[in-house]
Amino acid sequence: VVDYCTPPPGASLMAGLEDWHRRRANACVDVGAHMIVLDTGAATLAEMRTLVEREGISSFKFFMAYPGALMLEDGALFSAMRTAGALGALSCVHAENGPVIQSLVQEALAQGRTAPRYHAQTRPALLEGEAAQRAIALAEQAGAPLYVVHLSTAQALLAVQQARRRGLPVFAETCPQYLLLDDSVYEAEGFEGAKYVMSPPIRPASHGARLWQGLQTGDIQTVATDHCAFTYGEGPQGLRVSKRLGLTAFNRIPNGAPGLETRLELMHDAAVRQHGLSPQRFVEMVATAPARLFGLFPRKGTVAVGSDADLVLFDPQERWTVRAADHHSLADYSLFEGRTLTGRVKKVFLRGQCIVDGASWLGHEGLGQYLHRGASGRP
Repeated sequence: VVDYCTPPPGASLMAGLEDWHRRRANACVDVGAHMIVLDTGAATLAEMRTLVEREGISSFKFFMAYPGALMLEDGALFSAMRTAGALGALSCVHAENGPVIQSLVQEALAQGRTAPRYHAQTRPALLEGEAAQRAIALAEQAGAPLYVVHLSTAQALLAVQQARRRGLPVFAETCPQYLLLDDSVYEAEGFEGAKYVMSPPIRPASHGARLWQGLQTGDIQTVATDHCAFTYGEGPQGLRVSKRLGLTAFNRIPNGAPGLETRLELMHDAAVRQHGLSPQRFVEMVATAPARLFGLFPRKGTVAVGSDADLVLFDPQERWTVRAADHHSLADYSLFEGRTLTGRVKKVFLRGQCIVDGASWLGHEGLGQYLHRGASGRP
């Protein structure tokens, strides 16, 4: 897992990392960090160098959305990209036009449109495509490799494809929800649509079809999860992590969904069985390409002498049904509840130690190691 490390408002990057290290100490699997950058003052840019050279954090996350909270203005984004590129680090960008989305959200609320479906309607595909194109232009000017996270639209994919045809070091990931679901999920009865509130939102099916084409041509390199789990009901941690915070207005629904536990199996079923991708291409997009792009290869992402002996034994024929009740997450729902899949993980080895055997979890907290990563952004 490469996790997002977000410094508290006003805190330095190093202070944010120290807090993250305290929390990741009980990790059950190996973990690295993407550092989220919220400003580009001189001290922050200097800390980026320290993070790369001393801490092995070689990717940085920049937001073009959420003005007033996470978003970097274009000038600051350019400065951050240029610094990252000079350090051999990869700029990971959330590409949505935050100010325009904010305007659309406020307009919808003023008109009394508060249901979960308006989350998707106020984050149109065009504004993801525009932001992706702008991010590519800024990265080109900065001379920096770019990784567009959780790409969900045909427009953003076209921008990536055009950049790659020009030889630019532009890469993209998508996620299972954008490949396997469509925006009809927001029409569910009552508050059910809140389960699918994430940013970017799930798009009409035509976008998913284009994303599959992008995976087949290699213009989308990886399939990640953008895992950011909440509960739907009031779980053990109460309403503070529940989607029900947004019962009165869609803009208060926590953005994100669970996805780590089902990624491999969903993608094997969809990519290999349904879309005819080879098993080798499947492994490339879920394991090898991420390891290469994020400075973990050949320690991770390959089976070779000297590598980490992280192995998954996978039965490509077993049929089973996704049930949140069977998951190991505190999240009480799955985006894919009731979906029947063919192909299932049977055993998992972490550095040669069996940590999953069928339905049994054999690992323990603290088993995971911190991943000090090398240069990122190299395919």
